[in-house]
Amino acid sequence: MKHRGRLAWLLALVCPLAAGAAVAQNQGQAVRVKLERAAAREPALRSSAALVWDATGSSVLYARRSDVAMPIASITKLMTSLVVMDAGQPLDETLSITAEDVAHRRGAVSRLTPGVELSRGDLMHLALMASENRAAHALGRNFPGGLEACVAAMNAKARELGMTSAHFVEPTGLSDENVASAEDLSKLVMAAAKVPAIREFSTDTSYEVQVGRRMLTYRSTDSLTSKSDWDIVVQKTGYIAHAGRCLVMQTVIDARTVVIVLLNSYGKRTRVADARRIRRWMQTYEQSHGDAPPAAPAVPAATAAPAAT
Repeated sequence: MKHRGRLAWLLALVCPLAAGAAVAQNQGQAVRVKLERAAAREPALRSSAALVWDATGSSVLYARRSDVAMPIASITKLMTSLVVMDAGQPLDETLSITAEDVAHRRGAVSRLTPGVELSRGDLMHLALMASENRAAHALGRNFPGGLEACVAAMNAKARELGMTSAHFVEPTGLSDENVASAEDLSKLVMAAAKVPAIREFSTDTSYEVQVGRRMLTYRSTDSLTSKSDWDIVVQKTGYIAHAGRCLVMQTVIDARTVVIVLLNSYGKRTRVADARRIRRWMQTYEQSHGDAPPAAPAVPAATAAPAAT
């Protein structure tokens, strides 16, 4: 009887401990499975079209409607700057803003009034960093052969880079006839990233220019350039009604060079939020698997968000 009593006592003590250990083990496995599933899931982006290109591994990590040409707004200014640099025009040459540079279009605001004189380098800096439309138009107007020659050079450069769906009609991005696919824009971003001046100007956080007796301060249209936890090589934002909010960049994530293209994002802050989601998705996968997410096929167009108006 004494032995039976001791046995019952031991069972009463051990069984709850064993059950608790089993529950803890099951919970641990559940957490691991949850992390792996979260890492394998594609990022929940709110951009109508997107592409994540791992330049280090030469693979597409994520794609949504990446082959569809759509308006690109001020992403255009990357191509404008690229052909100006290709033409070898001196950045220290002084150019004037004229009435031709004033876009009579709703929402096209500028502090550069006709008569303002700035260097070509200053104008390119403002066009890339602050998306200054009159600055970009002045760059195109002062291209060798004029505005028409500049647009022709932009389209020729697109063909040279293999941008098969890209088409440009002017140098600012205010026209919704400037179009390209996310795949095309990844090629443009990588080409722009090879030009030191474009890298420097596009990733600056603020810049001052002297206009007459005044100093005008401009700030980047991309809030990520001021974040110390981002390593951005080149970037450009864009917005017009038909294009929605756009963002392209070449950045470094966990020692990998990555090109991110986001077109027609919903809301003013969504393109930045989508970029953060992509980085978090890559880092979570890296932590769980020790490598970047595997190459992925394009997401069918039917799963993409509807285009904004």
